Amino acid sequence: MGKYGGDPDVPSLEALEERFEYRDFPHFIETWHWKNRFLLEYEDFAFIAEHVAADLAAQNVRYAEVFFSPPDFERYGLEAQRLVAEIRRGLDRVEGIRIGLVADLVRDTGPRHAMRTLERIAEVRDYGVIGVGLGGSEHDFPAEAFADVFAAARGLGFCTSAHAGEAAGPESVWAAVRDLEVDRVGHAARATEDMELLEHLDSSGIPLELCPISNVKTGAISSLEAHPVRAYFDRGMAISVNTDDPKMFGNSLVDEYEALVRHHGFTADEIGELMTRTIRSTWLDPAEQAELERSVLGSDAWTAL
Repeated sequence: MGKYGGDPDVPSLEALEERFEYRDFPHFIETWHWKNRFLLEYEDFAFIAEHVAADLAAQNVRYAEVFFSPPDFERYGLEAQRLVAEIRRGLDRVEGIRIGLVADLVRDTGPRHAMRTLERIAEVRDYGVIGVGLGGSEHDFPAEAFADVFAAARGLGFCTSAHAGEAAGPESVWAAVRDLEVDRVGHAARATEDMELLEHLDSSGIPLELCPISNVKTGAISSLEAHPVRAYFDRGMAISVNTDDPKMFGNSLVDEYEALVRHHGFTADEIGELMTRTIRSTWLDPAEQAELERSVLGSDAWTAL
């Protein structure tokens, strides 16, 4: 913040911590855009990418699929292609972790702009962009409007994901699955409100990217105990547990797993099973998934939980 003059309404670290406490999901989006005002040069993204990778590596994370949001910074004159190059430059400074990039097309900008962003991202896919996602104000911008964009993304060979069932209900998840034909669904925390949807997700094996702590902090779920992660796990569904925007929610992947133990009674064996499902929901090819599974579950590090 100091690099760009800071914000007089945030005069201290304590005030900054309060700034990242959210009344609800729209307030989180408002804070997201406020934060973006302090990321205005390409070098900022290399700096942040390096520290993100270092933080993940310090948690013994071997592989991650990390989202970034080009449209939110194009408004400040930053080109999507150069953003990708700078992010990769920062990531490559850290050894011991492999990171695939997923470009969030940001539903708030509309389908026309999302298509333009997709075209720009396709030009630099060699920097390790493996997929596209759809985040943003789910409650205001329904997924079905982006059907053509996601069809184009599939045609380009990208994997796809969309946030759904967090700030909006089951109908949003149905739209992601039926209209966008996504490979994974982000959140899906409210799928329990529609048993037909829950059974469809279960039987189809569509992986769900669960983010319990952020769902509580945005008010999408009332408490960690109320989060459906245990119900999904016990049904045998394809799920992974993730951090969403960890620096905005003040959590880490380790925190997420500890919360599963503390609030849902996950055992060490169940954590191991969850890690298996997580690895199998990645966009690595099957041989790479198998190697990662051997690498991670062959280690005793995770049993410290």
